[in-house]
Amino acid sequence: MTKVYEDFDQETLDNEYLISRTVPSLEPFIADYGKFSAEGRDNLDCRVDVSCGDHPDQLLDIFPAKGKDGKAAPVFIFIHGGYWRMLSHRESSFMAENMVANGIAVIAVNYSLAPDASIDTIVQQCREAIAWTWRNAADFGADPDRIFVGGSSAGGHLTGMMVAGGWHDAFGVPSDVIKGAVPLSGLHDLEPLRHSCINEWAKLDEVSARRNSPVHHLPDAGCPLILSYGASETRGIQAAKRAAGGCLAGEWLAGRYLRASRSQPFRYRVRPARLRQPAGAQSPRHDRLKNRMKP
Repeated sequence: MTKVYEDFDQETLDNEYLISRTVPSLEPFIADYGKFSAEGRDNLDCRVDVSCGDHPDQLLDIFPAKGKDGKAAPVFIFIHGGYWRMLSHRESSFMAENMVANGIAVIAVNYSLAPDASIDTIVQQCREAIAWTWRNAADFGADPDRIFVGGSSAGGHLTGMMVAGGWHDAFGVPSDVIKGAVPLSGLHDLEPLRHSCINEWAKLDEVSARRNSPVHHLPDAGCPLILSYGASETRGIQAAKRAAGGCLAGEWLAGRYLRASRSQPFRYRVRPARLRQPAGAQSPRHDRLKNRMKP
């Protein structure tokens, strides 16, 4: 068959990127996201649908936290996945109860969705959310100098673009505005994707794919990262993520690289039940990350 990218024919390449086929159904996971996020909004002090930009889709759900020892709380910003075309901030605060209980404020970010919005626009909106948080953190008792970012799948890619270099001056924030990041199952090189069926809604050309690939925008100074992928993700995707992750870890990291263990796709990426457990029930690996974010 005709090769469309490296050794991949069209059908094989499409199957590599159709990650929904790696699990029987996405619906149970999405239902958990929504359920646990709603519980967080019900049980915690939450500022819902806070505008952080000019577009009506640019909204934040903010969960303030009480910092420890009289200090302002660090902030964890979560950017949702959904291949840039589905989900929202309303399903993206399932970790809030656990983090707030540990003195960490949480922000769930909403952004416009593809195909109506380009990847360029989505990246810009997420950067505006980072800049808004840095300028306004003190208003909800948080420390603008301790902002951490995480996301899964498309949110992992967008997390990479937040840690990438070259955008900070235009948004009026310091180059080290992000102190650590957790890009889970993120696609950090979009060139292969633009040859796949995903480009039906991503609508990338060669220039925009490179412009929105974190591997091509490494910052001058990095920050601690945790990168991971699901063990049941396709072999091609695993290889691409390992290669890109090694590049990011080697170039971005200003300190140690914690390689998170692999697990099943979706369950590792966003397993809400685990993220909602009390701190005492968490794994040692979680404790190491939590220590980096100590209030």
